[in-house]
Amino acid sequence: MSFLSILFALLLEQARPLGQGNPVHLGMRSWVRWVVRNLDTGRTHHSWLAWWIAVVVPAVLVFAIHWLLVWSMGWIAAAVWSIAILYSTLGFRQFSYHFTAIRDALLAGEEDVARKELALWMRMDVSALPRSQIVRHVIEHSVLSAHRHVFGVFAWYSLLAALGLGPAGAVLYRVGEYFARYASRPNRPSSAPLSDALKETASQAWHAMDWLPSRVTALSFAFVGSFEEAVDSWRQREAQFPGDNDGVVLAATAGAVNVKLGEQDAPGSGQIPQPVHLRAVVGLVWRTVVMWMVFLALLSLARLLG
Repeated sequence: MSFLSILFALLLEQARPLGQGNPVHLGMRSWVRWVVRNLDTGRTHHSWLAWWIAVVVPAVLVFAIHWLLVWSMGWIAAAVWSIAILYSTLGFRQFSYHFTAIRDALLAGEEDVARKELALWMRMDVSALPRSQIVRHVIEHSVLSAHRHVFGVFAWYSLLAALGLGPAGAVLYRVGEYFARYASRPNRPSSAPLSDALKETASQAWHAMDWLPSRVTALSFAFVGSFEEAVDSWRQREAQFPGDNDGVVLAATAGAVNVKLGEQDAPGSGQIPQPVHLRAVVGLVWRTVVMWMVFLALLSLARLLG
């Protein structure tokens, strides 16, 4: 059922992606912000309580509905529920329009348009970036977005679904990612500042949640790309920055497509990022999706035959 749920969710998302400001994502953001606003007292145990309520409670609710549907209406209704949850949590189209707009602008020689789109996407000043650095930021941000919107969700969903928890893993991962992103945002004059305890809790929880998925994504990129270069770049990155989950994904990407990512003093070798590498990254991501789908299909087949 995991394979079919993911397949239908991906097809549905490609045909009719969720738009910006959709009710599902707005509801998730409002929930996290409400919990933080009411429980962030600056104490560590309150910060962990806020994390558990904000992140785990929605996953438990999704799991409860899954098994309620199984008991009352059967596996077909539960599969439809899984597809709906995956449709809300998976998705290339939730970030790919930024990537496409920047790529098209660069290929057309419109660097000012590319800078404008990149600044809108990353919410940073990129006016002084040279062309190669624009491409580097696009590659890095798009690969990390693909990991968090697709492959990390694959990993958590597949793991917890195999344990009988339905689509709870997808919700746990995506809400946990948003909680960490929300906690790490710069303080704004219009909103209440977040405590250091909450920021530290969010960072620790997200690092633990993403440790395994980030390495699964890196290994997947190595399998469908240049394996030896990807693993070597990954090893060098781990040696210099141990425990850096995002760095592992970016290092594997750099080796898999032979491009230089990270700062100038980052380990590893590769070509200076050029617009042609954007096409290589797109191919890398889609080959990884196909590999995941084949793997899940084989597991489902083995389960049926067993």
